[in-house]
Amino acid sequence: MSDEELRDRRRAVRELGASLRELTEAAVSTEVDTGTLREVTARIRELVPPLEAATRGRGEPATVDDDQRPRRMYNPAVGSGNPFAPPLRVEIVDGAAVGTCTLGLMHEGPPSYVHGGVSAMLLDQILGHAHAAHGKPGMTVKLSLRYRRPVPLKTPLRLVGRVLDAPDGRWTNSVATIATEADPDTVLVEAEGSFVAPSAEQAKRLFGGRFISSTAREAGS
Repeated sequence: MSDEELRDRRRAVRELGASLRELTEAAVSTEVDTGTLREVTARIRELVPPLEAATRGRGEPATVDDDQRPRRMYNPAVGSGNPFAPPLRVEIVDGAAVGTCTLGLMHEGPPSYVHGGVSAMLLDQILGHAHAAHGKPGMTVKLSLRYRRPVPLKTPLRLVGRVLDAPDGRWTNSVATIATEADPDTVLVEAEGSFVAPSAEQAKRLFGGRFISSTAREAGS
């Protein structure tokens, strides 16, 4: 596949992901009549076979991902091709990983608030970015959360992940928080995480040697 073909395919993946995200949000918020639900269901089922004509298996990388991409396009937290992903947008600011996103009804737990498991996923993700930015990409071995206040839906959120120490070994510790963009000083959820960089032997056993730099920013996901 040429570079231009790859860029075009990535655009198509982003467009499909965005469309399915809209569809999913509409599906979990709709109150249309039962007949309309069944009609839409039948139309959606007709779309599945064309996509299943060529699929990848477990452990097989997507063609839109390669060694130079810092993020996988189907990651459930940051992947633009994954309809479940908000997606979380991340940048590195003064050594910290700062993420922004807005969560919809597909991420609802208690009425009008985010599911606690989704908060945990996003905090795990932002910690992975923080460790990678600090030169210590790895895998989550411990994640401890404290839910201080409920996280509101349909509200711009701000996540921050920071590495606490920089030991010479394979282990690194970090902290992360979720707040709203409008009130970044009021912590809604906080997390402490421990990450470890797998040895070459562990990487080969777990990933077949594919634990490479391209997945560094997604460590822990």
